[in-house]
Amino acid sequence: MSAEASCVSVWWIATALIAGVDEAGRGPLAGPVLAAAVILNPQRPISGLADSKILSESKREALYPVIIDSALSWSIASASVEEIDKLNILQATMLAMQRAVMGLAMQPDEVLVDGNRLPKLSIPAQAIVKGDSKVGAISAASILAKVTRDRIMVAYHKDYPDFSFHLHKGYGTKQHLAEIEKFGCLPVHRKTFAPIKYKKLSQR
Repeated sequence: MSAEASCVSVWWIATALIAGVDEAGRGPLAGPVLAAAVILNPQRPISGLADSKILSESKREALYPVIIDSALSWSIASASVEEIDKLNILQATMLAMQRAVMGLAMQPDEVLVDGNRLPKLSIPAQAIVKGDSKVGAISAASILAKVTRDRIMVAYHKDYPDFSFHLHKGYGTKQHLAEIEKFGCLPVHRKTFAPIKYKKLSQR
């Protein structure tokens, strides 16, 4: 998905552009890992930004278009299941974050990343533990990444109706594990994750 930017006034020229970056989907057994980068517009503050994990689904969905409309620039990127299996989930997450920053329509002066690790960037960056609850731009990025990934998982349910991806979003819930046991593994499952690597791949 390409980045888009809202109209930019001349005021920001003398203001440091800070991009917040976060991911969604490191833990699930299926689907890509998503990352988003957001440069907020101080002249268009967004009420209600918070760590996406503590917001309800309806609140995240409501904030999603507000962030896209209000931000100076935003970008959403992913690393595929194949990349996760090839690189490992940590490196795939870093790759998705790197892609998200590179996809911004304007280059930030600094990047603030949720967590304790940084992707390879040519821009000054800081890792901030629990940044999604401390920095508005990271909160916004967490919401974009989470909503986008959830929408992908809902689409998976339409492709694979035996699996309740619209409910468990690919996480290793009791329901999901029972579905894997009954129906086998799908192409969208991460083959290097237990218990997937011990199961037979479904041909559906």
